[in-house]
Amino acid sequence: MPAPQRAAIVIGMQIEANRIDPSARRIESTRLSINRGRIEKIERIGTGEIRDTLPYVLPGFVDAHIHIESSMLVPSEFARLATAHGTVATVSDPHEIANVMGIEGIDFMIADGKKVPMKFFFGAPSCVPATSFETSGEKIDSDAVSQLLSRDDIHYLAEVMNYPGVLAGDREVLRKLDAARKFGKPIDGHAPGLLGEDAIRYIDAGINTDHECTTLAEAEHKLAHGMKILIREGSAAKNFDALFPLIDRHPSSVMLCSDDKHPDELAASHINALVRRAVERGCDLFHVLQAACINPVEHYRIDVGQLRAGDPADFIVVADLSSWDVQETYIDGHLVAKDGRTLINRVDTPVINRFECRPKSANDFFLTRSDGPVRAILAIDGSLSTRSVMVDPERDTDVSILAVVNRYHDAPVAVCFVKGFGINQGAIASCVAHDSHNIVAVAADEQDMAVAVNLIIENRGGIAAVCGSESEFLPLPIAGIMTAADGNEVADAYGRIDAFAKDTLGSVLSAPFMTLSFMALLVIPSLKLSDRGLFDSDRFEFVNA
Repeated sequence: MPAPQRAAIVIGMQIEANRIDPSARRIESTRLSINRGRIEKIERIGTGEIRDTLPYVLPGFVDAHIHIESSMLVPSEFARLATAHGTVATVSDPHEIANVMGIEGIDFMIADGKKVPMKFFFGAPSCVPATSFETSGEKIDSDAVSQLLSRDDIHYLAEVMNYPGVLAGDREVLRKLDAARKFGKPIDGHAPGLLGEDAIRYIDAGINTDHECTTLAEAEHKLAHGMKILIREGSAAKNFDALFPLIDRHPSSVMLCSDDKHPDELAASHINALVRRAVERGCDLFHVLQAACINPVEHYRIDVGQLRAGDPADFIVVADLSSWDVQETYIDGHLVAKDGRTLINRVDTPVINRFECRPKSANDFFLTRSDGPVRAILAIDGSLSTRSVMVDPERDTDVSILAVVNRYHDAPVAVCFVKGFGINQGAIASCVAHDSHNIVAVAADEQDMAVAVNLIIENRGGIAAVCGSESEFLPLPIAGIMTAADGNEVADAYGRIDAFAKDTLGSVLSAPFMTLSFMALLVIPSLKLSDRGLFDSDRFEFVNA
């Protein structure tokens, strides 16, 4: 007997489907009546028993923490990819563009997001720049943060990465926390590996969430002291496998997020993939959907429908509860994606940028190779963290040159050794370099490094891969880190450059450009490189090689 055809029955503004209610923990066959973008009425069909001939309808997915900029797409193009996977809203920290363009960049993101139906909820960046040990394009102090938080279109204080400042009672940091409390807005955390009394003091400062946990022990400790945990699965940091048991252990205190998602992976899936994996692992269905659809809405107090009468009509239709293939996505009652394809039109987007440095030569990247071991950064696949290791560049395999180039004015190039990229020839370079977005590059030789870096300088932003006369380049003209080009075309271009880095240059990393982009993020342990030198993130000070 053939399987029943699962197609939503739409009569005017009515939809018949098996409605999943995560809060009430039930599934019933229902008829939804939608009027003026809201759910006007929900009626049980018959006794409400599940009907095999109907698909399932449920609240739309919410990414509880993401930097839209890491997709290399402006919000309007991000929306065209994400809604196809059932994402109706994001809680977005715009600190990437804020480090380049300041408040002008935040306003750009909000304005571009408003051009499309998807719901973007932006926060006030708390750490611009992330530290005082690097060069950024702008600085947002506590006065500016307070002004941002007073606005209705700013919904929370974004991740407080300066946890040493919180613990030390830094005046500027505390003023930002006070401003969030004054305006009654949630405070996001960022405290990788922080445990014990220090973690308790950090939480007691009013910081509500953390998306940086990598072990159950760390997450359980923070949950026990009142924090909510965001399970992160991005393009570089992948913590789902370690943390998914939290979904059933703490269903009211867990959310799902991607943090940083490159365009090729976003084109393939989003939060829907985490829902599918969690259900496959045996997690309670209603707990999974509570984490994916309900908890972010309630925690951040955002205007996203939860499939109740009177709510905005933000919901998705899926064929079954195993594949989680999204048939339709609705936002405010409008059908915005169908059968994996967006129905959102492309929009015009202005170009803003800040890029002031001249081309470099191979000599700018020369690194003296002394006899004996030297300090190097060890890149770890699937992690934002690194380790400090001693290497012998003349004898050890898989040792490359890592460089950070100041994009905001001409300055000496910072160079060190790095291990773990597996690049045996050529170079890769990127202007997506968290969080100040200077140019970061890794190479087997100085000449190819100069060519890759200069491609970015000449185009005022982008990512590049070079091997002799061969090269791949993706221009990112908006703030040097994003493009308004068609999202699917960007995903294809990124896939080609990623494959070039792996197949031609030999990189062994699952996401070499994403890993590269975190080599200059000084607030993530243990050893990183800023445009000013090698930095020990555990001791929070510069160190010698």
